[in-house]
Amino acid sequence: MNNTNQKLPLQGTGGIRVAVKEDCPRLMELVNELALYEKAPEEVTVTLDEFIDAGFGDKPVWKAFVAEVDGIIVGFAVYYIRYSTWKGNRMYLEDLIVTEEYRGKKIGKLLFDRLIAEAKELGFSGMVWQVLDWNEPALNFYNKYEANIEAGWLNASLSKEQLQNY
Repeated sequence: MNNTNQKLPLQGTGGIRVAVKEDCPRLMELVNELALYEKAPEEVTVTLDEFIDAGFGDKPVWKAFVAEVDGIIVGFAVYYIRYSTWKGNRMYLEDLIVTEEYRGKKIGKLLFDRLIAEAKELGFSGMVWQVLDWNEPALNFYNKYEANIEAGWLNASLSKEQLQNY
């Protein structure tokens, strides 16, 4: 599973690879597709330039794996390192998306398995992410991995504008 260029179970050429800067416009398209699916398209406020800088600038904060079929990115998973005072360094999976027409073809599994391999290779103490309680396909997917889906935690945040007000 340590193979960075895993082959996809599809016709044509493709595989799983580390994202590069030139992938960012397509990744942002997928981010917007995910936001639409999650019924929150207005919540995507990051610009392409900000996204690129956050992944490939002087202080990169995220890393991604992309799933490619015949030269087209059909899915990706983006993560960053989260530190837990209880558990240590953990992988935080920010987004895992496979474009709609390629769902059900094991691409999400390949991406998720690559994340698990990365977490092991980097010695992380675990992997965490959020999933919407109404997203049955995602819940079913994560349950296949026997993931612990926690109840009882509420999300809290401050927007950029709220930060500026204090």
